[in-house]
Amino acid sequence: MSATDIVKAALAAIEAGDFKKADGIIADDMVFAGPVPEPLGKHEFLGVQKAMLTAMPDWKFNGGDYKENGDVVTANLHVTGTQTGELSLPMPGLPKVPPSGKKVSLPNEPTTFTVKNGKLARLDVTPTPGGGVMGILAQLGVKMPS
Repeated sequence: MSATDIVKAALAAIEAGDFKKADGIIADDMVFAGPVPEPLGKHEFLGVQKAMLTAMPDWKFNGGDYKENGDVVTANLHVTGTQTGELSLPMPGLPKVPPSGKKVSLPNEPTTFTVKNGKLARLDVTPTPGGGVMGILAQLGVKMPS
């Protein structure tokens, strides 16, 4: 599999709720950085993805413009979903958000994926105004403490 194939397989597994498959594609020491207050490890990242999919069963990354350079893949992600379930993110200080029926559509977020030994090892999302977890919460109408 190419690095792009590995990235697409990991994203597709998460979107499908196949976390066993995603777990096998993502390296144990994977790091997710950018749209979250602090970088997350593999288990925290998958926990956030499970929470998003539980709250928004139509959660999609909508990846596009994939470019591969060795083990590094760049793409634009345009996350979308409709919140029909409670959003309970496993991150300190974030409130539970009751189902709202609101649609979330984040701006395109440039993303860099690094693949090592056939597994997704790093996911870096360029901070984008209105993007990331805070962008999702804002679109859902969550008032964050200042």
